[in-house]
Amino acid sequence: MCSAIVTLNPILNYPSRTNLFKPKLPNSQPRRNLWAQPTYRMASPSSFLGGFNYRIRASDNTNASGDDCGNGICTLLEYMGENGVNVSDELAVLFSHLEYACKRISALVASPVNYNIGKSFSVSGGSSERDKAKPLDIVANDIVLSSLKNSGKVAVMASEEDDAPVWLADDGPFVVVLDPLDGSRNIDASIPTGTIFGIYNRLVELDHLPVEEKAVLNSLQSGNKLVASAYVLYSSATILCTSFGSGTHAFTLDHSTGDFVLTHPNVEIPPRGQIYSVNDARYFDWPEGLRRYIDTIRQGKGLHPKKYSARYICSLVADFHRTLLYGGIAMNPRDHLRLVYEANPLSFLAEQAGGRGSDGKSRILSLQPVKLHQRLPLFLGSPDDIEELQSYGDVQQKVNPGYDV
Repeated sequence: MCSAIVTLNPILNYPSRTNLFKPKLPNSQPRRNLWAQPTYRMASPSSFLGGFNYRIRASDNTNASGDDCGNGICTLLEYMGENGVNVSDELAVLFSHLEYACKRISALVASPVNYNIGKSFSVSGGSSERDKAKPLDIVANDIVLSSLKNSGKVAVMASEEDDAPVWLADDGPFVVVLDPLDGSRNIDASIPTGTIFGIYNRLVELDHLPVEEKAVLNSLQSGNKLVASAYVLYSSATILCTSFGSGTHAFTLDHSTGDFVLTHPNVEIPPRGQIYSVNDARYFDWPEGLRRYIDTIRQGKGLHPKKYSARYICSLVADFHRTLLYGGIAMNPRDHLRLVYEANPLSFLAEQAGGRGSDGKSRILSLQPVKLHQRLPLFLGSPDDIEELQSYGDVQQKVNPGYDV
């Protein structure tokens, strides 16, 4: 009797382990492998598609939703083309490089390699032991930075993992702010993680300023000025959820081809949900207003007659993704989440899906950042749930939870 073990690698032609963090640009070869690093320039998004015949078959009334993809497959690159949302070629190039970076991060967090990385890195800094950059945070940050440099489309990158923004190119039309690997503390337990990023136009009126000054000011734009934002969820599936200002759409990674395929066109968050997501072990640290709100909705005595259920993963991208699909509210009531890297991009997506993002008192996207790493409470979710929450008044936690934040 014979037996055999067959090992399947879902990532076709993935670079060897020795080159995992050093992408090489195949400038002299046609882009046949969708897992390969994108080239520097393209005439239009369709030039990335190689010999594939999938196309968006959208009518004039599709409203950039991709709903009229017919029986074919609508990929992210096709969605950005002239029959989809029709973004500029420059933005499409940038997104293709971000897409590539996120595919590499997805492969990394699911790989046995990440367990060895934690043993070989020694990272210092940060405001507390909980908040220190983890080895995979640093690696993910370097992956994104490399891709943004190679795109040639980014003037400045501001990352949660860096003390100051990095100036990349004087002629780059875009500014990218990001959290390269949200929830990295959960990786050892195989709990979902994610990447969050927002894209702004470069403020050309600041070009005359010194590099350090214009890099900071470009990164401190209000969320109202976002051109696009996205999160990528690394879980049982890898899902890229994005908006270019015309609705929120989610694409799932097909590991057999390397394509992000449209699976959730025109995501619309329900007006009200039945789930709240918060670390309610901190209940006794909360202000009275927040305690009364939670007590009320879980007893079914709020504006919604049904009792709410609690679902909390402690991974912002995962908790927000569930809230976006099912409705309800995801929150962190203390001054912990960062306005620039997390709150603004996710609030943009929430609003484009018909939801809301709030700090408990004000609309997130209307806030003007004053510091790169500025922290605040964050409440994301269904519009009726956010409105009911804010009606309780005092919902922002000011009591120190027992550790530095």
